[in-house]
Amino acid sequence: MFVSDRNQHEQLGSSKERNKRWTDVDNYLSDLLIAHDPILEEALQNNATAGLPPQDIAPNQGKLLHLLARIQGARTILEIGTLGGYSTIWLARALPADGRLITLESDPKHAEIARANIACAGLSDIVEVRVGQALDLLKELDAENRRFDMIFIDADKPNNPEYFKWALQTVGCKGYDGFAIALVTNDN
Repeated sequence: MFVSDRNQHEQLGSSKERNKRWTDVDNYLSDLLIAHDPILEEALQNNATAGLPPQDIAPNQGKLLHLLARIQGARTILEIGTLGGYSTIWLARALPADGRLITLESDPKHAEIARANIACAGLSDIVEVRVGQALDLLKELDAENRRFDMIFIDADKPNNPEYFKWALQTVGCKGYDGFAIALVTNDN
């Protein structure tokens, strides 16, 4: 929303009020459009119990990622930033049986929790969690000549430009017309 003057900005309320309103809309859409899923709910609970930061995507955002991957016909997905694996599960469920998802996580504790959540979802055969700094792991993927049909970037925001640059140079066999990137630009 473009705010042209200070009075209009003040009418929108404080940042805290806007964030609450946004969360309320997210919750409404999720309750309306997303079916109860005990595996995903358990993953969120496991993340909270383990003390992971409450930065998982919303269920409606997970559904959108899932739909983008399905529409794309993605067979290979790279996720940069795993946290506890909630978005990983959404994306991996969109893959065909012979699909592959590689997810990169810098924190070993987060990676351990993600692996457990991914195993509970029955997706360990198609998901590989790699631990380390993403920029270093991307160099390894280059050395392995990996290509991806879809890349989801939700990691440390200061490195987003480098991740995005790397992603554009790593287009899958479909070329630019068959390549989707989902980039999270803000923690809120």
